[in-house]
Amino acid sequence: MTADNASTKGPVENRVEDQVVRAAEEDEAGHLRMVEALLFAATEPLDEASLFARLPEGADVPGLLAELTAHYANRGVNLVQVAGKWGMRTAPDLHFLLQEHRQQMRKLSRAGLETLAITAYHQPVTRAEIEDVRGVSLSKGTLDLLMELGWVRIRGRRRTPGRPVTYGTTDGFLEHFGFQNIKDLPGLDELKAAGLLEGQARTDLLPLSHRKPEDPLEVGDDGSQATLPEYGGSEAPKTGETGDSAKAEASGPARTAEIVDIQG
Repeated sequence: MTADNASTKGPVENRVEDQVVRAAEEDEAGHLRMVEALLFAATEPLDEASLFARLPEGADVPGLLAELTAHYANRGVNLVQVAGKWGMRTAPDLHFLLQEHRQQMRKLSRAGLETLAITAYHQPVTRAEIEDVRGVSLSKGTLDLLMELGWVRIRGRRRTPGRPVTYGTTDGFLEHFGFQNIKDLPGLDELKAAGLLEGQARTDLLPLSHRKPEDPLEVGDDGSQATLPEYGGSEAPKTGETGDSAKAEASGPARTAEIVDIQG
């Protein structure tokens, strides 16, 4: 038998190879449809581990997600990754179509915006630490509103006298503002370049690495009893907030269907 004859496949071998290739293509197409169905039906974003658990063994989840992301890139809905999870979202340029279904406009006060920024950049942070950064007392309505919006959550309790509650941001915060993770927040130079910083940044704040660690909330502890005095004294207000900001903070919680218009 010559080398050419040895390397030539017969009709049976070719037919078997074609069937294997076709089966592989059908499997990939089927896996793609499964991932699409799971993401479409999910009430919240899914991580890759959740998709792996629901797909047949051997499914290339990262490859399937990349293919679907490209497929939906120019459509009315996009496949996006937020905080390590995947979900279907309305294309950013079409958000205006959905606003007519919202019930009410609610503006976030300057105090609320400052509190949200401090929480995002300094988390885990206590109420007293937020007040220390802002230099004024914090109305209870501010944190209540941010938690009602789903942007801030109670993380745990600081290992200091009084066991004060600590706060941090949520995946909903990342999703609303378009960040994949908290490390995507703009840095000091970016904020200065955008004209979003006024005056000089404080240099006397305690670095996060030097702060006391926190413990997760225990069973039955919902954080409603915020703290005993943190530093051996009371959390007396430093300088009270007056005017529209205080009134806005004291208002009732926002409904989840409302649009929040953030203004500095």
